[in-house]
Amino acid sequence: MIALHPFGDPQTVVTGSDGEVVTVVWRVGAPDDLTLLGIDLGVLPEDRVMLDGAITYDAGDADLVADSPELVAYVLEHVTVHSEGEECTGAVSEVGDLIADGATLAFTCRGPVSQAEIAVTTLTDLHPAYRTLATGPDGQRAVYDQNASTHAWTFDPAVATAAVTGGTATAPASSPAGTDLGSSAALQMGGVGAVLVLLAAGGLALRRRAQRTTTSTPS
Repeated sequence: MIALHPFGDPQTVVTGSDGEVVTVVWRVGAPDDLTLLGIDLGVLPEDRVMLDGAITYDAGDADLVADSPELVAYVLEHVTVHSEGEECTGAVSEVGDLIADGATLAFTCRGPVSQAEIAVTTLTDLHPAYRTLATGPDGQRAVYDQNASTHAWTFDPAVATAAVTGGTATAPASSPAGTDLGSSAALQMGGVGAVLVLLAAGGLALRRRAQRTTTSTPS
């Protein structure tokens, strides 16, 4: 039985666009979530899970996971972007401290993007109770979970403002640079709904993933 992290910051994403490129910054929520992901990817040893199910986080875990090709493959598998019905080509452009800075993904589409569907399934493959709080310019916001893994985002500033004014909470726009992910998450906890991640201990089969490619390309 794995004792998953019951409280603390949830994982977050911030989306943006610059012409043909859609940017997604993903940040893991808590240290033991990062360790659990590292174990699942085969980057960290399974003995980090104690006999009582508690997960032991080590200060070196963040670097080991962030520097691994398995992480690159994982985020490109679990974050995808579609524009005008076509999948955009994804690549990981930067990986920093996954808790403080996150990983930046850049998706190149076939033309300037005014709207896109972005799917996020990070960590929900480990436990269905995980949530992802998504933020961005113009007040757009969304909550991703296992039952709502895809959201439509508007990147045209005029359309985005109209959507928020009309009461449609969709998700972010424009550039993610400089956004305070922690503050955005805190705001959404009250604004979007009660999304504290109550992760009950459950049977979780720890598995090593097969080697994946480091970039995702449209089919």
